[in-house]
Amino acid sequence: MCGVLSALSWVKEMTSDSLRFKRILLKLSGEALKGSLPSGIDTQVLAYLAAEIDAVRSLGVEVAVVVGGGNIFRGRSAGEKGISRVTADYMGMLATVINALALQDFLEERGIPTRVQTAIEMREVAEPYIRRRAIRHLEKGRVVIFAGGTGNPYFTTDTAAALRAAEIKADALLKATKVDGVYEADPTFHKDATKFDTLDYLEVLNRGLKVMDSTAVSLCMENHIPIIIFNINQAGNLQKIVMGHKVGTLVGREKYE
Repeated sequence: MCGVLSALSWVKEMTSDSLRFKRILLKLSGEALKGSLPSGIDTQVLAYLAAEIDAVRSLGVEVAVVVGGGNIFRGRSAGEKGISRVTADYMGMLATVINALALQDFLEERGIPTRVQTAIEMREVAEPYIRRRAIRHLEKGRVVIFAGGTGNPYFTTDTAAALRAAEIKADALLKATKVDGVYEADPTFHKDATKFDTLDYLEVLNRGLKVMDSTAVSLCMENHIPIIIFNINQAGNLQKIVMGHKVGTLVGREKYE
């Protein structure tokens, strides 16, 4: 992880004209932020993610981020254990704010101007989500972190990511995972599972593939937003994607060349 920038110094020689995606929405799960810890936030992971985002931003890419909260509190699981689903979902939204503030701190340590916007107002710690303001921040080179999900219970942070991607007119939604794409079966348990290079939105929905929830996939399909599922733990993948390299699995109407 620590060698990401030196290993990919060649990327910085590229111009913005060679970028495939100039405005992206990066979806980070709460699970990714805990790293090897049983729960909570691994600061080494935050430092690594800040470096990855910094490297992409240095190319001239406008970066928005949606964070989950599963490393702190999982609303759906709590809803199954006695807490009402609505209350549990709101608690999960608050967990995403904690993660967003932590990521903001590490980005700003690197000198990256950052704004956190929340779907639930808490003006003392973050801006309320305002679409036009978010777009303006992106145009000024600031990384915008969206927290609080959609602000409504029963919707996942995947759906929040798809919604925000549509609202800010992102060129692509990049879903960071710990695997290198979408497989026909879980590669952890099925070593011979086939990996998909490309998928159509309807194929994902009809086959019930666990890419993102169906609402998120449908939103991206309706708004022609490609989804790329990739391994965030492989240094440089984010840069390769925005440059148009074949990384992970592409969900959409386009195909990898």
